[in-house]
Amino acid sequence: MAKALRTINIVKKRTKRFIRHQSDRYSKLKESWRKPRGIDNRVRRRFKGVNLMPSIGYGSNKKTRHILPSGFYKFTINNVKELEVLLMSNRKYAAEIAHNVSAKKRKLIA
Repeated sequence: MAKALRTINIVKKRTKRFIRHQSDRYSKLKESWRKPRGIDNRVRRRFKGVNLMPSIGYGSNKKTRHILPSGFYKFTINNVKELEVLLMSNRKYAAEIAHNVSAKKRKLIA
């Protein structure tokens, strides 16, 4: 297997997901994040001891954004022609076959 050129350590500022306010209390509320908009909401007002809200400060380093743990960028492939384009930069991008590619075409690609 080819080795990636870039070997910068990937540092995530936060690995836990941000959960929706009171999603632990009601089963009808899913855990996926929704911004609280109530006038008295504790989460929106950023009180101590409540759920954290996502903000721009949690963003990843620009140099390591979208990089896989192996050090490659993901590149989705739909046909053999796209794979040939990728061969020129195989130290930077890793191929991923798209989910809608048939088994017959997958054999040609792989």
